[in-house]
Amino acid sequence: MKLLTTIFDRRSRKGLAYLLLVLPIDLMSFVLLVLGTLLGTVLLLTPLGTWLLAAVLRGAAGLGGSRRSLAARFLGDRVPAPARPGVAAGGLFGWRRAILSDPVSWRVLTYALVKPPVAVLSLALAGGFYMYGLISLIYLPFYEGTLGPEAVGILVTSVILLLLGPWMLRSVLAVERLLIRGLLGPSQANQRISDLQDSRDRAVKDADITLRRIERDLHDGAQARLIGVGMHLAIVRELLGAQAPAEQVVAAVDAAQTTLTTAVGELRDLVRGIHPPVLDAGLEAALATVAAGSTVPVTVEIDLPRRPPPALESIAYFTVCELLTNAGRHSGAAEATIRVDLLEDVLRLRVQDDGHGGAHQRAGGGLAGLAERVGVVDGRLAIDSPAGGPTTVTVEIPCPAGEPLPPERSPLRRRSVLSSRSTPG
Repeated sequence: MKLLTTIFDRRSRKGLAYLLLVLPIDLMSFVLLVLGTLLGTVLLLTPLGTWLLAAVLRGAAGLGGSRRSLAARFLGDRVPAPARPGVAAGGLFGWRRAILSDPVSWRVLTYALVKPPVAVLSLALAGGFYMYGLISLIYLPFYEGTLGPEAVGILVTSVILLLLGPWMLRSVLAVERLLIRGLLGPSQANQRISDLQDSRDRAVKDADITLRRIERDLHDGAQARLIGVGMHLAIVRELLGAQAPAEQVVAAVDAAQTTLTTAVGELRDLVRGIHPPVLDAGLEAALATVAAGSTVPVTVEIDLPRRPPPALESIAYFTVCELLTNAGRHSGAAEATIRVDLLEDVLRLRVQDDGHGGAHQRAGGGLAGLAERVGVVDGRLAIDSPAGGPTTVTVEIPCPAGEPLPPERSPLRRRSVLSSRSTPG
């Protein structure tokens, strides 16, 4: 019983149910689409031919959507829908032209035409292992012969087939996934366009949030301080006009100076949040400063053959700052390591701490914000944080050729190892 429970686990049951469900759908779709395509081809001599072919392609597109839904429900394979053609100018004629010229519709039609033999073979292979193994086991108690080599052979064969059933099922479902992704999903070019659109939207959103933050900080901070300076100066003018005691005038001037100093400090903090001045000296100096100010002892390892573009240095700087802040606040880490490499036009950051682990992305969290930040420049963020630690966050950012390092720093490569346990030099 335990063997059968292991073989017929939930994943296998859903896979077999998927194969049983899609077979009649594939056969019926094949018949309808083939008949429609043949009739439309014959009628191309008349104006009805192109309309019928357009209707067949539109029906095939609907079939592709339902098949992606079935794959997501039974196989857990969520394939994004390909971009559909927009409503073209010209009414119904424009719609017909868009459908007939849409490569996605033709790919879905190809899927519907090649799928029936694949579906029959998949069910025969995967279901055959399970069915023959079960039938042999059921037949064995009713075997009329002696329990000799033949019965033992039947038992062994049945067990082997049942044990290989999940493997065969996964194999045929892997072929199904390839067909769905290749013919029903977006093409590589469409996926790239979609990714670029998402990156653009995130960049616009990030820029809007940044501008609003700057506006709010200026309005609530520096602007209010400068208005206060003006008020203090007006008081000084009134005091001088009234020939007030020198002590009152000096006190008003001191208050204006204090307010002005605070405003300048807030402006400096605001500018530092946009572009830290320490980055002017390069990423190495910036990360050394971050490590020196970290509450967790940090070791920084840098291997850069050239200097990344300023925009990527800024992203790398703020990413490391956020990760070290998380390590200090939430992980209970005793030490951390920052590793920076630039290999094959990819800037790779790796921040590791020895904390208690369990870090993950959640909506609205800091790690999700970092993933969006690096996603704007086609980067990616990966988290490896098992319970008990350690936590390793790896960020990879495409880095085109930028500013080379000065010759006096290193003619070939630069490798630096800094530690916050000592004074960075």
